[in-house]
Amino acid sequence: MDYSLAALKIFGSQLSGATEAPSSEGTSAAQMLFGIRFQRAWIQGVILSASYNEAGDGRILLDDGSCIADLFVLPKEAEGRLWQPGMYVMVIGAYIAAESKENYPAIKVHKIVDLSDQPHREAMWYMEAAEAYNLFYLPFSAASPTP
Repeated sequence: MDYSLAALKIFGSQLSGATEAPSSEGTSAAQMLFGIRFQRAWIQGVILSASYNEAGDGRILLDDGSCIADLFVLPKEAEGRLWQPGMYVMVIGAYIAAESKENYPAIKVHKIVDLSDQPHREAMWYMEAAEAYNLFYLPFSAASPTP
């Protein structure tokens, strides 16, 4: 994982537009979206379901308002906290293109935070994602050559 690459603040449905980034020597596999190389996505939404196996691994379905995302949670991330339906959470994790279905992205969770007690969380998220798109992603997208 290349942590020098930013986690894109996006809606899950936007991940369906991601393509495999050209590989270069010494870099790990990555995706391209809006002309930006990335490996991790930052999304927020409401947990629809959560299930855990005996090893402590979890699988969470998250509705971010644009699609349903499939989240894979390792025991380390689930430790001390059971993620439950109805919680509003922020998730940062590796986008797993190979495991993603059309408009149904798969993300291996690196960080998950419960934002349920924040009253304006959802409205703020939509504004943050729109701001990131307008300030950072759109300029890259406009500058990228069209295939």
